[in-house]
Amino acid sequence: MMNEGSELSVTIAQIVQRLKGTHLHSQLEKQAKECLHRPEIRLESIKEDVRKFLRATGWERKLQNAVYRELHILPPSGHPEAPLEHTKEPLAYMRKAQASWEKRILKSLNSMCTELGVPLARKRPVLEQKELTSKWNEMGADEPDLSKFRPVYAPKDFLEVLINLKNPNHDHSDGLTARSHWGLIPISLSVRDVPQLREAYPELSLSCSQLGIDDHAHVPPDLFESEHIRIGKKVVDEQDSAAAQQYSRQGSPTGLRAQLWALILNITNDPEDVAHYEQLKAAVIHHDLLVDNLIYKDVKLTASNDDYYFVFEDVLYQVLLCFSRDTAVLEHFSYNSATPPKSYIQGKTGEEEFAVVYPPNVPLLPCQMGIVCRLGVIPFHGFSMYVAPLCFLYNEPCKLYSVFREMYVRYFFRLHSISSSPSGIVSLCLQFERLLQIHLPQLFFHLQEIMAQPLRIAFKWMVRAFSGYLSTDQLLLLWDRILGYDSLELVAVLAAAVFAFRAENLMEVTSLASAEAVLADLSTLKVMPLLQIFLFANVI
Repeated sequence: MMNEGSELSVTIAQIVQRLKGTHLHSQLEKQAKECLHRPEIRLESIKEDVRKFLRATGWERKLQNAVYRELHILPPSGHPEAPLEHTKEPLAYMRKAQASWEKRILKSLNSMCTELGVPLARKRPVLEQKELTSKWNEMGADEPDLSKFRPVYAPKDFLEVLINLKNPNHDHSDGLTARSHWGLIPISLSVRDVPQLREAYPELSLSCSQLGIDDHAHVPPDLFESEHIRIGKKVVDEQDSAAAQQYSRQGSPTGLRAQLWALILNITNDPEDVAHYEQLKAAVIHHDLLVDNLIYKDVKLTASNDDYYFVFEDVLYQVLLCFSRDTAVLEHFSYNSATPPKSYIQGKTGEEEFAVVYPPNVPLLPCQMGIVCRLGVIPFHGFSMYVAPLCFLYNEPCKLYSVFREMYVRYFFRLHSISSSPSGIVSLCLQFERLLQIHLPQLFFHLQEIMAQPLRIAFKWMVRAFSGYLSTDQLLLLWDRILGYDSLELVAVLAAAVFAFRAENLMEVTSLASAEAVLADLSTLKVMPLLQIFLFANVI
């Protein structure tokens, strides 16, 4: 193990390396060189004077925000000689399970490709390119025939994989408590209990004021809100990512949320970002991917049927089609447990120049039937719901896209990847089950007895971070805290709180179907009272 000083040095070196070559790096160099001609820059104190100039002109704050962003996505520093896959995911059986899952998805995708007789990718004819360009803002009105296409997988398929996870180093025969047999997730990871959660989320205490709470606070809601908005405006003016993140722990005011989230995620919407989005749009127009049909299908099955999000159908197509072409998304594989397997164009096995990533797949090689590709991000049933709530915050397609991409590479990928991360879906499932086992054992046992395992009901909520289940205003309050605490852990806590809130009704059900009926509509729930009372009062 490395000592603290060595670990810090490694982290600094990693961040410096990642920032080199970026647009920010070149702009900082340019500004530093230009300021040398200014009269206040003196030779005897040139280093400090340049720093003062960069601080006064806001460039130092931009650098701080960029470093802060890198600190949030870099994996923990391991031993310098440890293989990369060990740094991304230390548990071998997790890596093996993730690799197996990826192969299964890829096999399903290629089977669909062969079955339907369509290529994974093709260049669009010129006439089709012109037609798509003219209908870019009305894609929902004329989508392809989707009747033969099916989602590659649904959350319930993924849950079955998680249920079958096994730690080969764990003895399953002896020494298990009765409680260990209750849950569906058969492995052991360290998750926090309620006392530890209280320490981790002190701002959710009943004594702290929160946006989204009408009572239970020692400060009148209107007085707190006006003061909170005043502080929020100051945070936005100062453009400090760390301050914005801390501020969001008590909720973001509706009028400031878009700015605060962009600040937390370090989204600048510079001309380079706009140009990148336009390049992705051009890639969509020039090439057609099989995955496009999966995106169309998912939007039609989910967001288009949602009372809150159906109006954003065209925007969802734009964002998700661009996302499928963005090679920058592949960056998250450097800290994701997923490791896309190398595959090759048929007949070119082993020749690196013919290795392909699908998707994203830019620039595209000629793709014929039978191509097998390295797995990128394949949309599953419900994937579009990661984007839909953001449509309420951002009107500019470029900024909406940038915020979604950053939310995905920081958080959402963990909800459909197998890993031991505290924010990973496996840990969230364990967290949910243990909270119920410890604090609502009678309810948990009752549901288990009638073959209505709570996780089978709650999993679909967690894998979508509750998008499509809560009302939008309540969902955004939850996502405020995900960003504020830089963790998805509250998703599992909220799922347990929902069961606690409906416990009396659930104790009367006699089947999985009736339990699901009790929990079918979450749109009237208030997120913050549920979280606060579950964590700090244990009474719902």
